[in-house]
Amino acid sequence: MKKVICFIDGFNIYHAIDELNQDPKTRKKVASQQHLKWLNLHSLASAFVPPSSQELTEVFYFSAYATWMADPYARHRAYVAALKSTGIHDVMGHFKNKDKSCNRCQASWVAHEEKESDVNLAIHLVEAAYQNRFDRALIMTADTDIVPAIKAVRKAFPDKIVDAVIPERRYRFASEMKQVCSNVIQIREHHFQNNLFPEEVRDAEGNLIATRPAKYAPPARKK
Repeated sequence: MKKVICFIDGFNIYHAIDELNQDPKTRKKVASQQHLKWLNLHSLASAFVPPSSQELTEVFYFSAYATWMADPYARHRAYVAALKSTGIHDVMGHFKNKDKSCNRCQASWVAHEEKESDVNLAIHLVEAAYQNRFDRALIMTADTDIVPAIKAVRKAFPDKIVDAVIPERRYRFASEMKQVCSNVIQIREHHFQNNLFPEEVRDAEGNLIATRPAKYAPPARKK
């Protein structure tokens, strides 16, 4: 059995789901797909691993907590708890304050810039390759900042497969990923729909791990 590790850029997937709320041409809101954010990433990664010949041995989730926003922070912590219950390794970066200003109105404010996720993903990918922990890597992002690390791994280990797994709305913007990866696979909306957590996530003994936030409740079915 070939060993497979999946490396997931959490914010890239999160924002790709946000894009499903919009018409791709007009950018106007067409539907609410917030429920897709209660996504079982281990199950999603497994959907791209043929069980007859490959084994998903590790899944890594890279993200950061927006600690200055109480509600999103609480939702994110609940989500990470649910992910960890499936065996996923969470690798959290941080946000850095960044002063910004408007040249026209002279207004100023403090923005927040997410740091470290791309670097953390690159480091874990290269480290796992040199430790021979995978035969195939799944890189779940459309962010081209990871391209140099993919090039380095494929040059040093030409027998290893490095596949990009990209949300369909971002597929056409991922030309660099298509050039450097072994294969490029699209995550379609049905992949999200078919791999959601239940409302309550429990461990093997039945203990409650996390409850789906109200904002991520699926839309009511039309009668």
